[in-house]
Amino acid sequence: MTYRVCFVCTGNICRSPMAEIVFRARVAEAGLDELVEVDSGGTGGWHEGDGADPRTVAVLENNKYPGSHTARQFQSSWFSRLDLVIALDSGHLGALRRLAPTEQDAGKVRLLRSYDPAAGDDLDVPDPYYGGMDGFEECLEMVEAASTGLLAAVREDVEGHAA
Repeated sequence: MTYRVCFVCTGNICRSPMAEIVFRARVAEAGLDELVEVDSGGTGGWHEGDGADPRTVAVLENNKYPGSHTARQFQSSWFSRLDLVIALDSGHLGALRRLAPTEQDAGKVRLLRSYDPAAGDDLDVPDPYYGGMDGFEECLEMVEAASTGLLAAVREDVEGHAA
């Protein structure tokens, strides 16, 4: 049985594709790529069909993360096939929980940085879109830091599904 994780930000061209590609690499490194499917979406459809922001692509390539991306809007109907929906900031968290068709689906939504014990109370990944490359690099650092804890949680869930 495949365990499915979806990362969600606003337009699905900066933060969520970065998280998707980084986490997919972590899943592969852990040998779970046959068991875990990773994708992403945006709360809005403004960029649907577009590739990732060139700055996202550059930061990922500079850090040896392979992958391509096409933006799409998150749909309420996706909840039924997903095990975990990862919001990149509290605005996305609220939007996704309101979009969830059931309380059980709303319970699938978590903030990415909640998986990073060093994050403290600041669980939002800032939107780098209107800034420079340093914002995209900071975004990658936050995504990487949270990916370790997220991978541990997903591994635990996957092993629980298999039992």
